This record gives sequence, C-alpha cells and structure tokens, in this order.
Amino acid sequence: MAPRKVLIVEDEAPIRQMIAFNLSRAGFDVEQVADCSAARSRIADTPPDLVLVDWMLPDASGLELTRALRRDEASRSLPVIMLTARAAESDKVIGLESGADDYITKPFSGRELVARVNAVLRRAAGAEAGSLEIGELRLDPVSHRVHAGPAEVALGPTEYRLLKFLMENQERVFSRGQLLDKVWGRNVYVEERTVDVHVRRLRQALEPFAADRHVQTVRGAGYRLSAG
Repeated sequence: MAPRKVLIVEDEAPIRQMIAFNLSRAGFDVEQVADCSAARSRIADTPPDLVLVDWMLPDASGLELTRALRRDEASRSLPVIMLTARAAESDKVIGLESGADDYITKPFSGRELVARVNAVLRRAAGAEAGSLEIGELRLDPVSHRVHAGPAEVALGPTEYRLLKFLMENQERVFSRGQLLDKVWGRNVYVEERTVDVHVRRLRQALEPFAADRHVQTVRGAGYRLSAG
C-alpha cells in the first residue's frame, strides 16, 4: 500500500524540516510549502491525505486556509491539523470551529505529532468506511444502529439523524438554524426551539452510558459534538 501523503504548510524552515523528518521516519510521504497560496495550488494538483497548517503564515492565516478548504466541495473532507504556538483555550476553540480536525500547540514532540496524525487519519478512514466514532460511541449508518461500548443505544429517527450529522462534523459548532437546514431539511418549516427539544432527547438517550457529555452547548452559538 502506498504511504499516506501529508502536506506541511509552515513558513519557518527549521520547524518545517523537523516535522518532515519525523513524519518521513514514520513512513509518510511528505510535501512542504511555506504559504497558503502554494498550499492551495498543491492541494488542487495532488490532493494529500492530510494537511498540517501553521496558524501564522505570510500571505494569509492558517484559519483562512482551513475555512477555504471546508467551503470547497473537493476538499471539504480533507483532514486538517492546525499547528500553533497559541495555547489559549479560546484560540483552540477558534481553530476547531474553523474546521480543523485537531489542534497541536508548539512545542510538541515528534512522537506526539505522529500519534495525532495517525489518530486523525484513522478517524477519517472510519468515516469513509461508514463507521463513525467518538469516545465510546459508534454509529453504523448501514444498519442505523448506535452503540456505546457493547450496549446498543435506542434513538428516535430524528435523534439518530442529529447524532449522525454531529458525528460527521465533530468539534464544529452549528447554530439552531444550521441544524434545521442540515438535519430537518430546508423545505421543512419548524421552529428553531425544536432543535433544543431533540438535543435534550438525544442527551437523555445517551445519559445512561455517560455519553451525553459529548453533546455540548456553546453559549450564544449553538451545539457541537466533542470528544472532550
């Protein structure tokens, strides 16, 4: 099997080379660019399996690049890990809400980097294969069954669709209006508070398995599904 391709987007050459060395040693096919423009061009020409992007870049921020990738149908599901020296919780939230699949703060060890890259790639492969996982929860869209560990979780059809959508978009915050569009459909006219009712039912179904903690309210913004 061909090695997985990782694109490093980092303008500081020593850091870029250190990352490339560790990933190459772990068996990855590594490509390097120093700015967002070069990254967009490389992704369009030869899409990688994963992108490592620095927050601060000379022509645009890593946040802007990540948002652009998420807006483009061709790169919407491309795994992205953000690398940055910004360690504040608020910065991490911003990075994840921009569409990053993971967020690694500098300095970091080569072992941690490789482990995080492998974890994100495994999660992406699981989603492609149809199985969605977060923590102890596993959703099989083929059988329409949800398990928490070995136990099956009983969900109504709307709660199932809500959980499936959130599991497909982990760590991303969605407003009530966005959830109505994505889960209920744009041609269905129901009140936004309906979302609150079904989120509450979803949490109640997950509570016996201590999995309700994954469904988080973001004050003033909406809801997200988080491993934390």
